[in-house]
Amino acid sequence: MADSGQIGTGTVEADTVRARMRAVGANWPRSDGLAVFHRMHLAVAEASGAAEPAPLEFRLAERYFAALDAVRHGHRAPAAWRPLFQYRHHPGVRPLQFALAGLNAHIGYDLVLAVVDTCHGSGCEPAAVEGEFDRLGDRLAALEERIVEDLAPDPELLQIADPLTHLLGGWNLERARDAAWSAARVLCGLRELPDLAEEFRRRTDAGAGLVGHCLLTPWRRPPGTR
Repeated sequence: MADSGQIGTGTVEADTVRARMRAVGANWPRSDGLAVFHRMHLAVAEASGAAEPAPLEFRLAERYFAALDAVRHGHRAPAAWRPLFQYRHHPGVRPLQFALAGLNAHIGYDLVLAVVDTCHGSGCEPAAVEGEFDRLGDRLAALEERIVEDLAPDPELLQIADPLTHLLGGWNLERARDAAWSAARVLCGLRELPDLAEEFRRRTDAGAGLVGHCLLTPWRRPPGTR
């Protein structure tokens, strides 16, 4: 599947994260599920002010852009992102689901490897970036808050049997963030065992992808179907 976003080459350090995010997805239709997540992400990044992103945030952005680049060039995205690319035009998936699925992939996989990339690049242990991880976690919490505020129906309008009720209660950012930190620590600890580290990375990726599939379960029948 080719992607229509204009994504440059080279590292994110060649430009600011926000500048590149403005260019990515500029031509995506608003109904595109990936665009739903991207708009929320960009809005929070823009609201953060003019400060340059910290190293861990750069690494996190690199992972996100790499997934987009892979699809644009006809390659497979990480398993964590595949459900969103697969269902991004499905009429039975609600915008809130797309946004949460993107956030799940960003935390459940991108954030894990962003920590590992930062530690390997600096020759440090995860404890050295824990403060930065917590600050970035606050930014991701703001993203989740923006997603829920903008995309979740009024709680008074949600029936207890509405699938969105269960969706909102079934995925938790704090748990996802804690799991990402634990996975990153394990991967860093396995740096001297590359085969085992690669197996763990693949399983982490697959696990995030499975959660993404669940988050993107279509709840509305597409028009014309029984």
